[in-house]
Amino acid sequence: MKVHFFATLRPMAGSKTVDFGLPEGTTIRSLVEAIVTRFPPMRQELLDADGNLYLHVHVFVNGRDTHFLPLGMDTALSLSDVLNVFPAVGGGAW
Repeated sequence: MKVHFFATLRPMAGSKTVDFGLPEGTTIRSLVEAIVTRFPPMRQELLDADGNLYLHVHVFVNGRDTHFLPLGMDTALSLSDVLNVFPAVGGGAW
């Protein structure tokens, strides 16, 4: 399962795309746990103290934000799904 990392997460992962050898049917929650296990510094960037995905972090599955999927983090993944992980992004001037 390939995961694409963006912005400040990319240097933590060491590349734009990382392959996770997870089986078909793995949930988004399990994938995120695999991510923070493999890249411990990402835990504080992605998860709150209760282990829930921060609202300002976005995991997209095939272009759909996890926050808006009917099963949310408990959505089962297919090996052909395209996953993108975005941290909070801010900046610019008014």
